Amino acid sequence: MVRARRVTLRDVADRVGLSANTVSRALSGKDQVSESTREMIVAEARRLGYVPNSHARSLVSGTTMVLALVITNPSNPFYAALISAVERQCRLAGYSVLLLVTEENEDNEARAVQQLLRFGVDGVLAVPIQHRPGVWAELSGAGLPVVLLSRDIPELGFDFVGTDVERAVEDAVARVAVPGTRAWLFEEDLEISTVAARTAAFQRAFGDDSLVLKVPGRRTRGAALPWRPDDAYRLAAGLISRERHPELVVTGNDYFALGVYKAVRECGLTIGSDVRVLGYGDHPFAAYLEPGLTTIRLPADDVGSAGVDLLLRRIADPSRPREVIHLSATLVERDSARG
Repeated sequence: MVRARRVTLRDVADRVGLSANTVSRALSGKDQVSESTREMIVAEARRLGYVPNSHARSLVSGTTMVLALVITNPSNPFYAALISAVERQCRLAGYSVLLLVTEENEDNEARAVQQLLRFGVDGVLAVPIQHRPGVWAELSGAGLPVVLLSRDIPELGFDFVGTDVERAVEDAVARVAVPGTRAWLFEEDLEISTVAARTAAFQRAFGDDSLVLKVPGRRTRGAALPWRPDDAYRLAAGLISRERHPELVVTGNDYFALGVYKAVRECGLTIGSDVRVLGYGDHPFAAYLEPGLTTIRLPADDVGSAGVDLLLRRIADPSRPREVIHLSATLVERDSARG
């Protein structure tokens, strides 16, 4: 089978009997071409199946009209919503999106940064692993605009958009519990700022009445695996059977809450009365548990949209002061823990 040759700008110009320069101006909407000539050129280009060469155009314009989005784990529902919001906002602004995934792996992250430098994108939105900040500094040194999402690295001076995690947890536990409540936190064994912020807010709220339980990491094997309810289940079941049960359990994600539900019930306790449960993320299944899971809904759409807007402003004005945006989360109250 013979592959058809790609139609070029020169082919269109030859068919209409005009110069390639005139055809280029017509197809790019420049006003030096009459409307009748433009319509004729556009019609012939469509008939031939001409598609502009974006690489060639970028050499002339100095812009690729492509923004990169680097995330850590596509199985996280927050990132699925973030990707959708970023793509939608970029499309409205005339940009395409290049998606790279690091899987919480430092080697993958370093490789992604080198790819970004080679690809020549116009700007980068990134969720960093936070372990090797110097990797991201290479982008700054190359003059590439960067906006960090969800996890900040303040010393790099990049713009940042994320959730006000500490405020979200503080407000939620203040709503569903009182001082002196025996509370347990099931959190990821992962050294990132969002985990640290949730833990700090929890410990401030409950002090000596709190117990922080680190669920074994799922990101130590070179890949970011989905959260597993059974990891939290095994930890909860073993502790509840031996210790005085908590009055409130807070989880770092709603998947851990699934495991806690099972452990609490197997110990003959009732969720919502014996043990209240507060999740984090408001994942799609949270409303369909029995009882419905009280959880913290994150502003993924707003983080994505604000991130794109901030990046476009940075591209337009590279010298503007650093901007940091913390967006509010929402407590969704259901029967697992009501105020």
